[in-house]
Amino acid sequence: MKSQVSWKVGGQQGEGIESTGEIFATAMNRKGYYLYGYRHFSSRIMGGHTNNKIRVSTTPVHAISDDLDILIAFDQETIELNHHEMREDSVIIADSKAKPEKPDNCRAQLIDLPFTATAKELGTALMKNMVAIGATCAVMDLDISDFETLITNMFTKKGDKVVELNIEALNEGYRLMNEQLNNVDADFILDKTDGKPHLYMIGNDAIGLGALSAGSRFMAAYPITPASEIMEYMIENLPKVGGTVVQTEDEIAAANMAIGSNYAGVRAFTASAGPGLSLMMEAIGLSGMTETPFVVINTQRGGPSTGLPTKQEQSDLMQMIYGTHGDIPKIVVAPTDAEDAFYLTMEAFNLAEQYQCPVIVLSDLQLSLGKQTVEQLDYNKIEINRGDMIQSDIEREENDKTYFKRYALTESGVSPRPIPGVKGGIHHVTGVEHNEEGKTSEAADNRQQQMDKRMRKTENLLIQNPVEADVQHETADILYLGFISTKGAIQEGKSRLESQNIKVNHIQIRQLHPFPSETIQKEVDKASKVVVVEHNYQGQLANILKMNVNLGDKLVNQTKYDGTPFLPHEIEANGLEIAKEIKELV
Repeated sequence: MKSQVSWKVGGQQGEGIESTGEIFATAMNRKGYYLYGYRHFSSRIMGGHTNNKIRVSTTPVHAISDDLDILIAFDQETIELNHHEMREDSVIIADSKAKPEKPDNCRAQLIDLPFTATAKELGTALMKNMVAIGATCAVMDLDISDFETLITNMFTKKGDKVVELNIEALNEGYRLMNEQLNNVDADFILDKTDGKPHLYMIGNDAIGLGALSAGSRFMAAYPITPASEIMEYMIENLPKVGGTVVQTEDEIAAANMAIGSNYAGVRAFTASAGPGLSLMMEAIGLSGMTETPFVVINTQRGGPSTGLPTKQEQSDLMQMIYGTHGDIPKIVVAPTDAEDAFYLTMEAFNLAEQYQCPVIVLSDLQLSLGKQTVEQLDYNKIEINRGDMIQSDIEREENDKTYFKRYALTESGVSPRPIPGVKGGIHHVTGVEHNEEGKTSEAADNRQQQMDKRMRKTENLLIQNPVEADVQHETADILYLGFISTKGAIQEGKSRLESQNIKVNHIQIRQLHPFPSETIQKEVDKASKVVVVEHNYQGQLANILKMNVNLGDKLVNQTKYDGTPFLPHEIEANGLEIAKEIKELV
């Protein structure tokens, strides 16, 4: 029996690959297993290779597995593109329709089964995915009744006949594979779990739920991969609590509508990806200049230009910190996994209102669209804090006709913020430089005072947990630094290196701007080498680190920019090379 199994289904986009993976994963989640899934898909609706790789484990997992145990292949291309991940004791279960063949250097076992032909005999080729799921149940010795229950729940609305046919396809796939088990020289049977199901969601759903729980009641957005699922989640759920979603004509409109809603006192946000964020830069500057709260979700993808819309990358970091023209206070945070995405999104809304500035929540495609196990969420973990917002009438002298000092020169830099309609709170708002009342002013002394006021708001900002740290060693051979979805691969690589007597500490950075220099400097000082793991060509996180921390000659860049996620063995292999160099220097 195994503690974990890696399973993948592949074929042409538009033929049910995603739903096949979803059915398998949902059933395994209900059995109490921990899961981590990642979809490879093309930037088009129909055609092009797509696959869904799902890691199933008896213990928590946060990364894609290095190798592959079971490959469900609906075409030969799936075998050609994915067999390199497989071992001698792995198995390819392929559709006979594709006339599957093993490539010369393929080590895995090949079993061909008539997925499509069987489904057609039952009425429609569309049910071939159920035949494949049945085959999976047989080779993994899974209780097929759990899948029958799931199918019943899924297709009840389509009528009893549809349910019956899909269950029949499932059982026929089980029977066909069961007849071939003597030809499979491997064990894919998982250890049992306690049977308690977990939450299982993509990062975008966790972000949407976090926004909803934070009290956001308005979202303006324009569809873009890989952010669209956030808008889809909000469209389905925001009206349930009296909220509204507007699909705007473009990202510029989305940003400005969200800023306007925040000005009116409604917690509002938008979500997009790199190209959309480029269009929003002027609006983000407006939020900073007018000191209007504004939460922006950036789900990074491959760039530049249209780039790789459906592939992994982390190349927007510099843009998010320095992209706006002129200096404004800005906060950039980054969740480490789907669970953290829920909590950090909630915190982002608090930060935006407490500091009256734009807050960017930086995600990436792997986190946003990768589906993973999430522990039960604690909705009381973060209290809603609306900062210095005035919602009641302000007492003023009857003959006082002056404007309210919305941009008063306070010591903290944060000024009282009356929402529209509050008696005594009238003031002017403009993106032009202004005085304390909001009236346009280009006077040199006023400019300096207002700039100083705005910028000191976030000078010493440190969120509650600016980093997620696993630092067990007082002196470490290697300190790994990463952000967002690199966490899982680093964690697993770290564990493997530790088993080979290499001392490794790990920090995943949650607050990227303002940078938590002191927190990180302490750990940098304890390490012989500092390895920064990130998905971009230039080493943007490493460059931010060099600007804020004294590294000496410790820095090692580990970058990847081919559109695919880091794998644990890549962290391990690089770590072994670095450890070897350290020993040679000693």
